Amino acid sequence: MREREERELAKTIIKQDQDSTQELNQEVEEVIRSGRYSEGAKRSMKVRMKSQVGVEEIMARKGKLADDTEHKDIWIKRDMNLEEREKEKVLRNEAEEKNEKRTEIEKKNFYWSVLDKRLKKWYLRKKEEVVEEARN
Repeated sequence: MREREERELAKTIIKQDQDSTQELNQEVEEVIRSGRYSEGAKRSMKVRMKSQVGVEEIMARKGKLADDTEHKDIWIKRDMNLEEREKEKVLRNEAEEKNEKRTEIEKKNFYWSVLDKRLKKWYLRKKEEVVEEARN
């Protein structure tokens, strides 16, 4: 029964992620929970899809979940092998180091984060506002 509920949860989240013409929730092949079941505990879930096309569509639209208040604490990440996880760990450490070295002004304007296996600078305000403030 728990497996069926988990499968339905995965389908619901995928349905939130897709546009109205797609039926990606029908692409769910298998749902696997990690760790032991414990009442009320949160565990990660691995969802295996029938096609790579479905995976790419979901990954392209995963940002839509940010607007979904019911599932706001759910994250979608691509499954990675050991080598990919190690590379991402190095990038996360690099982002953390760069964030620690920012000046107070820089902290108001941007931060470093890892996205799609790349180190990325995220601006908190428009670049034009930052330039204007620097001029003043």
